[in-house]
Amino acid sequence: MSRRGNCQDNAVAESFFQLLKRERIKQRIYPTREAAKSDVFDYIEMFYNPRRRHGTSDDVSPVEYERR
Repeated sequence: MSRRGNCQDNAVAESFFQLLKRERIKQRIYPTREAAKSDVFDYIEMFYNPRRRHGTSDDVSPVEYERR
């Protein structure tokens, strides 16, 4: 189960990183590593967790799911 591409191994993590790359990283050119780290942090904390709805959590954001 630890081989690359095994859909039962890390499906949630693989899905997250695919979205991160598609929606954020590949659309920008970062001048420094710090700028990239800051932008990824903002994506996760300001958009992905509080606003983006997830099918695996009854179509609510992770923050809303935790509140319930």
